[in-house]
Amino acid sequence: MISLEKVNYNYFDTIPALSNVSLEVAQGERFAVIGANGTGKTTILQMMNGLIHPSSGKIFFRGYEISKQTLKDRGFLRFFRERVGFVFQDSDVQLFCPTVLDDLLYGPLQLDLNEGEALDRASEIMTMLKIEHLRDRPTYMLSGGEKKKVAIGSVLTMNPEVLLLDEPTNGLDPKTQCFLVELMLALNEAGKTLVIATHDLSLVDELQATVGVVSEEHRIEKIGTAAQILKDEELLLRVNLIHEHIHRHGNVAHRHIHSHYLFHRHEG
Repeated sequence: MISLEKVNYNYFDTIPALSNVSLEVAQGERFAVIGANGTGKTTILQMMNGLIHPSSGKIFFRGYEISKQTLKDRGFLRFFRERVGFVFQDSDVQLFCPTVLDDLLYGPLQLDLNEGEALDRASEIMTMLKIEHLRDRPTYMLSGGEKKKVAIGSVLTMNPEVLLLDEPTNGLDPKTQCFLVELMLALNEAGKTLVIATHDLSLVDELQATVGVVSEEHRIEKIGTAAQILKDEELLLRVNLIHEHIHRHGNVAHRHIHSHYLFHRHEG
């Protein structure tokens, strides 16, 4: 579905963000890009969405290269935008219309759906996300969790094949996080391909995604199943996703691995 081939990217042509990154996402897959802050996870998703382009290397969607040149072709641009949706980490970046309903209608109307069909899609998505009561509310009057649901809804009304989600559970309360995980699993079961950027190891475990680990040198360190990655504590230490915790009892120092995921894990 999506592939990156030896991709490099430098911000302002000087600050390294990605170094020789290659990966493939299959149709219908749940794929998680994990790494510490500043490793390039968001950059990878932005490239997959054609928001920025590599300094070198190539990116493909269904065999078609995504580049500045190909996205100038209106036919390919429509083909691509209909099929790939991006959910930003900061919902305030994504929501800009007067009301929730307007935000949900914006995408379908840009794709030239008639108003009736666009309204049907918006109503269906509001019911699915349980936000019908927010229909006429300005988005600046929403909670963080409500904004996240509306941001996701504004993408789902375009019915994309691929959903790119940047830190989707960041800053959400536990109930909303649980709702969002169940939603992502349901969307994947319905045939959507999911690519998630996160440093939340418990989310990776719950989704049982294929995982690409990005190092602080902005390289892909390893790709494997959730089980393979999460049990590799040496790797997770090296890429700064878990750390060693030291505490003392008198003159005796004890070391143990510390991670929210590892600490709360229950076998079986």
